Parts: sequence; C-alpha cells; structure tokens
Amino acid sequence: MRDMALRHVARFATSRGKLLTYLRRKLRERGWGGEQPADPEALADRFVDLGYIDDAGYAVMKSAALANRGYGARRIDQDLRAAGIGEEDRVQADAQTASAAWAAADRFARRKRVGPYAAGPLDPKQREKAIAAFLRAGHDYALARRWVNAAPGEALAEEEE
Repeated sequence: MRDMALRHVARFATSRGKLLTYLRRKLRERGWGGEQPADPEALADRFVDLGYIDDAGYAVMKSAALANRGYGARRIDQDLRAAGIGEEDRVQADAQTASAAWAAADRFARRKRVGPYAAGPLDPKQREKAIAAFLRAGHDYALARRWVNAAPGEALAEEEE
C-alpha cells in the first residue's frame, strides 16, 4: 500500500483527503492480504509529516489554477472542500481568490464572449444564459450582472470597495 501511495503522490498533486479516497478505493478494489489491518489514515499522516503532502500549498495552487480559468470564489471553495482541504489550510487560498475575483471574472467573460467581449448586444434570453453561466462558475450575482450588462467593446474598471 505504501508503494502505491508513493507512486500516486509522485505522479499527482494531491491533498491528504484525496490520497485517503484513492487508498480506500484501491483497498476495496484489490482487497488487503496483509497480516494486520490496513491503515490508510496513518500512511497519509506519515506522508504529511514527511512533507510529501501539503494541503495548504495544494489549496493555493488549485485556487490559482481555477481562478486562471475564470472560476469564482464559490466554485473554488467547492473544489477545495471536495479535495478534503480544511478551513485552516484554506486561509491563504481564500485571500488569493478574493484578490483575483475581478481578473477571474474578466477571463470568464472573455472565454464566454459576453459583455465587453461579445460580438454584439445580447437579447434578454442570451443575457439570462450568460448570467447563469457566471453563477455556475462561482461568481456572485452583482459581478455577473455588471459583466453581462456591459456593452460590447466597453472598458470595465474594477470598483473599489
């Protein structure tokens, strides 16, 4: 089991929670033939102690990657929770996400070709779809509406709060 976990950690950027999920799945699929019961929690804890797994570093890396793809804070938070990242390990990632919210919305609008990046004005049905896409991507409603309601070619400036 240790060798399988080492291969997984060496190959993929992972969190403690994701490693545990992987090990439990492999134990279910393959079974365990050892003399003592398998203990994936102890193995994951050992990897954390050795520095092979860093949940805080993983959270920062994953949140930056998702923000670069245009996802908002809510979607990033969901992804980090699914990876088993605890609140204490998400502090720096949450701060990074909050500071990059405007840039993430800009990238999302550019990718979806809405607002300032649209070819022409959107009809009401297209506008609703664009706002829904922003919301599914994890952006808040006010930010989504601001981007979608922008005229094609309009230069939007980030509001100071």
